[in-house]
Amino acid sequence: MLAEQRRLKILELIREEGGARVSSLSKLFNVSEPTIRQDLEKLEGEGYVTRKHGGAFLKSVPQLVQTMTLEHLENMDKKRLIGQKASEYVHHGETIILDAGSTTTEMIEGLALKQNLKIITNALNIVLRLGAIPNCTVFSSGGQFKPPTLSLSGEKAADFFTDVHASKLFLATGGISFDAGLTYPGFNDLYVKKAMIKAAKEVFLLADSTKIGKVSFASLGGLDLIDYFITDKSIKDEDRLRFQEMGVEVIIAE
Repeated sequence: MLAEQRRLKILELIREEGGARVSSLSKLFNVSEPTIRQDLEKLEGEGYVTRKHGGAFLKSVPQLVQTMTLEHLENMDKKRLIGQKASEYVHHGETIILDAGSTTTEMIEGLALKQNLKIITNALNIVLRLGAIPNCTVFSSGGQFKPPTLSLSGEKAADFFTDVHASKLFLATGGISFDAGLTYPGFNDLYVKKAMIKAAKEVFLLADSTKIGKVSFASLGGLDLIDYFITDKSIKDEDRLRFQEMGVEVIIAE
């Protein structure tokens, strides 16, 4: 992996996890600790991270947590439409699981109009917003707090879903590849997402079309894990056809 590619992967991971230690990054990318320190110096010089105590953390973390805003806010016009469309597939009285993410967060407005919902999530921003609505009963997992995504992650979060039975899961992803499957910047998310999938009868993947062809660091599994893919109208015809050939129903949010 070239230095520039490695730095982009490191930044992607830090933007997802909130921070990372030099020793962990060294093992993860199989390079020396001095090399990682040089990478972090470069990212700090570009204004993305702040180095401290043998690692680095995302420079915007304190502001994100204080304002309860998310780090990943690209393509929000598409994400808003996708979230609105996804909420149409939720019916009164259902028990659903909402994954953390900027696109799943856009389901909140539509879900607020439903009656007697039970919502299970690892996203603290979703808990606080839907928990204030009388017609929603909201359950939150435990786990390790990830500031950029305002989420709870890791094995403890996954354990919460062991005895959960939900009709639908609305899942987020870092990247979608027909070869690598669903991918994410870090490993911690994989535990909870696998547990969520196991707990739900149907899985709806929510992602804008720019995620198609993108491969992040860690693979959750193949596209056979999902039943529906809700995306925007910019999806290529050949990509839509490949999803359908794999048994995944594509839903366009317009």
